[in-house]
Amino acid sequence: MNASNKEKRREQIMKAGIKVFSRRGFIGTQMSMVAQEAGISHGLLYNYFKSKDDLFITLVESAMEQSRLTMEYAYQLPGTPFEKIRMLTKTILSEGDSSFFLLIHQARTSEGVPEQAQQLIRQYSISSYVDQLLPLIAEGQQLGEIIDRNPRELITCYLTVISGLMLLSSREDGNFEMPNIDILLRIISVE
Repeated sequence: MNASNKEKRREQIMKAGIKVFSRRGFIGTQMSMVAQEAGISHGLLYNYFKSKDDLFITLVESAMEQSRLTMEYAYQLPGTPFEKIRMLTKTILSEGDSSFFLLIHQARTSEGVPEQAQQLIRQYSISSYVDQLLPLIAEGQQLGEIIDRNPRELITCYLTVISGLMLLSSREDGNFEMPNIDILLRIISVE
């Protein structure tokens, strides 16, 4: 298998791993589940990752980077601060990005998480998300788009709601319907 195909297979495994770990947590995930989700044999998985810990740590590193980039993405969007937050919310709640954030949540809350993954999580705390969004919220408040309350509390409330929605949507029962983003953002908007 050439390097390009090997890299594609590794990405396929990582995509499957994020999906399984983000829904089942560290302890609830078996490598055979990841292999099944990736559509490969259980043994082949070990050609790419030496252990469940190795795969999980790699996924946490990737998820941390992706979540940081997603938060930075908001500042590159056109529009007012509120419009940027609206697009960020839509992006975070999309299936691909929510899996990264859910994996981080699982790494923070699951038992048995490898120490190296715990160290990565400690480097990028919830307050770092708050810090990333603070200038955007403050600018929105100055423009009168976002309610005049403590910006750190607003962001914490926003992130809590978003996290809860991601957890609800990750359940496999298929009955959960994501709320309208405009209704959701009423928690921070002036209107």
